[in-house]
Amino acid sequence: MKRFFKPVEKDGSFKKPALSPSPTTAVTREQKDEKDGEKADERKEPLKFLTWNANSLLLRVKNNWSEFKKFVETIDPDVIALQEVRMPASGSKGAPKNPAELKDDTSSSREEKQILMRAISNAPFGNYRVWWSLADSKYAGTVLFVKKCFKPKNIFFSLDRTVSKHEPDGRVILAEFESFRLLNTYAPNNGWKEEETSFQRRRKWDKRMLEFVLQSSDKPLIWCGDLNVSHQEIDVSHPDFFSNAKQNGYVPPNKEDSGQPGFTLAERRRFGNILSEGKLVDAYRFLHKEKDMERGFSWSGNPVGKYRGKRMRIDYFIVSEKLKDRIVSCEMHGQGIELQGFYGSDHCPVSLELAPSIDSNKC
Repeated sequence: MKRFFKPVEKDGSFKKPALSPSPTTAVTREQKDEKDGEKADERKEPLKFLTWNANSLLLRVKNNWSEFKKFVETIDPDVIALQEVRMPASGSKGAPKNPAELKDDTSSSREEKQILMRAISNAPFGNYRVWWSLADSKYAGTVLFVKKCFKPKNIFFSLDRTVSKHEPDGRVILAEFESFRLLNTYAPNNGWKEEETSFQRRRKWDKRMLEFVLQSSDKPLIWCGDLNVSHQEIDVSHPDFFSNAKQNGYVPPNKEDSGQPGFTLAERRRFGNILSEGKLVDAYRFLHKEKDMERGFSWSGNPVGKYRGKRMRIDYFIVSEKLKDRIVSCEMHGQGIELQGFYGSDHCPVSLELAPSIDSNKC
């Protein structure tokens, strides 16, 4: 939700990360991957999940990585789903892009890719397989990390599950496991004005999400990410402020489209319909019934300006009703208007833990 912030400044100076692992180490890792693959079928499926809108993964690597790394080591998730990674897809100018690969055809893009790959090749991130879905430019994009002992049956990058097709701007990664599907999404922002394409884009997105959940009822779903909507008044710090928010005094023709993007009545109703029709449960609200002004919001406004102290819960774990009795915890890991636990982003990480099913084994 970078709309509340001034543009990100050009990258400043930074300390170069350590050199890449030696060939000997690389061979050892390949051998370990093979062993993990052989044993994957004997092990349980993921139970601990983490989602985070990084608001530029490269900036987080340069400025906040040590703190975030310690956090990941503490949480020890089986799956990490990131949104708004803002790394461009590979492919030279004028040529078709490959959203599954990082751009590296210029000196600057090669350097940025090297910085990022060095960061995620070291512990704890080196213990995960990685899948990218990227936009053509430094915009949007998602990435999924799955521990190597949990090998998904299939990975898709579109809601219609067309092989090799990626959603525009890299907004979807869908991992299919034996007993459930995991969907990582970065939902498009609704925008402010009826005349803007973002209004229609969001309506179309919500329609397709409803179709997806209805067509995927054969297997339980875990849906996570920056969903860019606050479902109920309890999910924002200042309901009246967000309900009456305007941009340059503009009021949409339909009153249900008025207010803060993500908190308009139309968006909230569509989201509620997706949950009810899809038999889905908001994991955080399932456990936390009361409003928590300190830790109850995943997005927090800039510590200066009119959004100071204004917060929204727009990052979620949504699970099928079949999984609700297995929810052990669902927590937001940031607090306060000074963005403690946000690791440089305007969003904080959100975690989910499920109890093992009866027939699962320990990884």
